[in-house]
Amino acid sequence: MTEFERVLVQSFNTFFQEKDIKGIAHRLKQHRFTPQFLDVLVDSLDPDYYLGIECKSISVDKGAKALYFTQHFTTDKNGSHQIDRISDFLKRSGRTGFLAVELKMGVGHSREAYIIPWNVLQERFHQDDATKFTIGEIQEFCRIERTGNKYVIDPQGWKRGPRILV
Repeated sequence: MTEFERVLVQSFNTFFQEKDIKGIAHRLKQHRFTPQFLDVLVDSLDPDYYLGIECKSISVDKGAKALYFTQHFTTDKNGSHQIDRISDFLKRSGRTGFLAVELKMGVGHSREAYIIPWNVLQERFHQDDATKFTIGEIQEFCRIERTGNKYVIDPQGWKRGPRILV
């Protein structure tokens, strides 16, 4: 589990406890030859908190300019792309999906995290000429604010698309 995933799970669980909401965020243990559908699962009887979140980290400080559909996502031995596999899981489970992207800005700079609604990611992936989301495009989505060492959880605010359409 990456630090980003761990902090996101802890932030959700703190949020549920502080708001007295019945819900839990967790990450299933990943086994070597067993596929993992998503990085973070959030379970609650409240449909606003029945979520699936895939997490990706990009090292902007090391020259990364985009989140690429071929480089940052996997294709399994049957040729099924990770975005399609996750989309199928979300559809069958009834969860609302998100892609959380952490931008590592380098030593002395705070990391930034953004949340992209899964349906927006899926639409972009299936555009004929689409291969990526640039760093600038990612930064147009809702930023996941940090307070101390926790993220501020706001799934209602996350459901919108980019602040500015590009």
